[in-house]
Amino acid sequence: QVQLVESGGGLVQPGGSLRLSCAGSGSIVRIDNMGWYRQAPGKERELVAGILSDGSTNYGRSVKGRVSISRDDAKNMLYLQMNSLKAEDTAVYYCNALVILPSSFRRSYWGQGTQVIVAS
Repeated sequence: QVQLVESGGGLVQPGGSLRLSCAGSGSIVRIDNMGWYRQAPGKERELVAGILSDGSTNYGRSVKGRVSISRDDAKNMLYLQMNSLKAEDTAVYYCNALVILPSSFRRSYWGQGTQVIVAS
C-alpha cells in the first residue's frame, strides 16, 4: 500500500508564493519519476512540472520561470515552489509518482490533490 499526500495549498493573492509538498509513505522501495499536475474547473489535467530520478526537470510552458520542482528521496518527498502566482494558476494540484514496489513492479500513484486559489 502506497500513499501520496499533498499539502501546502490555500488562498493566495496574485503575485504571491506557495510551496506545495507531497509525502510518500507505505511500501516504497524507491521512487522513479515524480511530477506535479493540476486541473482547473472544466479543464483537463495538465503537467506543471516533472522531475526524474536523476534530478533533471521539465516544466509546463505556462509556469516556466515561476515554479521550481525538487525532491528529497531520503524522505520520499516532492516539493513545488510557486512564485508570481496568477489567477490562472487556480486549480487542484496533484502529486504523481512512479513507485518501485518490493515486488519490483512499478506502479503510478496519485495523491488526493490540494486546492490552490489565487485571488485578491
